[in-house]
Amino acid sequence: MAVLEIKRYPEKVLKEKTAPVSDIDRSIHRLIDDMIETMYAAKGVGLAANQVGVSKRLCVIDVSTADESIPLIVLINPKIIEKKGSLDEEEGCLSIPDYRTKVKRAEEVVVRALDRKGNMIEIQGRDLLARALQHEIDHLDGLLFIDRISPIKREFFKKRYKKAMAGDR
Repeated sequence: MAVLEIKRYPEKVLKEKTAPVSDIDRSIHRLIDDMIETMYAAKGVGLAANQVGVSKRLCVIDVSTADESIPLIVLINPKIIEKKGSLDEEEGCLSIPDYRTKVKRAEEVVVRALDRKGNMIEIQGRDLLARALQHEIDHLDGLLFIDRISPIKREFFKKRYKKAMAGDR
C-alpha cells in the first residue's frame, strides 16, 4: 500500500466526470487499498479516485470518527437513487485545503453501488454519512463542493485562493 498524492484545485482531473469501473481486477483492489491509506494519512472522511489522479468511478468513505457503528465503505460505480430533506452544514475537502463553508445537501440519501467484491449494495445514509456520500459522488461527477455554493461565495473563494497561491511562491 502507498500514500498517493492528493490533487488540488484547480487541477483539471477534479473537474472531469469519471469513467465507470468495468472490471474489478487486482489494479482496482490496489487502488482501493492505496486510497484508504491516503484518506487516513490525510485525516479525511472520504476520497474519490479522481482526487488521486485516477479517472475511475470509485470512492472510499469512513465516518467512524463521528459514528463508530458505520464501517469503512468502498463504493464502485455509485449512484444516488433517493434523496430526502435538506441540511445546510459546513464542509471541507482534501483537494481544497484550509477552506470550509456551508453547503446545502440532502439530509438522507440512498446510494446503489458495487462493493470491492463486485456485489451490488445499497447504502442508506443520514447526516454526516449522507453528506460524505454526496460529496464523494459529486467528485466522481466532476463537481467540487465550491460548485454548490452561491456565485458570490465562489468568487470570494477564488480570489482568496489565488491570493493564497501567489503567497506560496
